[in-house]
Amino acid sequence: MHRSDRVTAILDRLAYGGTVDVTTAARELGVSVATIRRDLTLLDDQNLLVRTRGGAVGRDVAYELPVRYRDNHGRAAKQAIARMALRALAPGRHVVAVNGGTTTSEVARLLATRTELTVVTNALNIAGILVNRPKVKLVVTGGVARSNSYEMVGPWAETIVGRFNVDTAFIGIDGISAASGLSTHDEVEAHTNAVIIGRARRVVVVADGSKIGRTHLAHVVGLDAIDQLVTDASADPAELQAIAAQGVAVRIAEPVRR
Repeated sequence: MHRSDRVTAILDRLAYGGTVDVTTAARELGVSVATIRRDLTLLDDQNLLVRTRGGAVGRDVAYELPVRYRDNHGRAAKQAIARMALRALAPGRHVVAVNGGTTTSEVARLLATRTELTVVTNALNIAGILVNRPKVKLVVTGGVARSNSYEMVGPWAETIVGRFNVDTAFIGIDGISAASGLSTHDEVEAHTNAVIIGRARRVVVVADGSKIGRTHLAHVVGLDAIDQLVTDASADPAELQAIAAQGVAVRIAEPVRR
């Protein structure tokens, strides 16, 4: 296995499990313990983790795995979430907002097949998916780009978003819980996402099960600001019930069985 593949696998385990054990990772990846230790040292040097005795952990509550490492993790579930989320969007003319993220990337790929849409986005990865679609009018906000999320944030982004009346916003998020609402790793990104949400008549949050029940550094909005949550069957049922009790329509998507 090439180093780049090992690094991606290690970061996947760290992002979704919280810790990495050297011995376990060596066994699962089919390499020596010494090789895994060198990989962890490399990632520690890049501030992507913190070495511990026998392994590694995420750097802190603000730890955020870059999009390039997250894109293929749980893709079948994210595709199913996107398909279900798009059921909320009837055919015809709509102004849609989409923020950054791996699940919203799957939403964008489905939006690319629609016509008569105006899509407003503050995310470079979303813009990249839609820019060559002549039947989709694409509006990119500008702003300061964040390398981890590919989102453009700050006053410039918010000024452009504020000029649009959005019918439906599809929002990806780092954490959603009954106690804390929506949260993310960066306070500026949180504010920009809150502005996007505030311009929409309907807000659909798309989040895989790993995001349910989590709370991160920066608060975005409370649950009273969203209409629907679309997730997958790996989400904590008790947390989903608590979210639904606050008036959010919760939908659980199932991947297509082949």
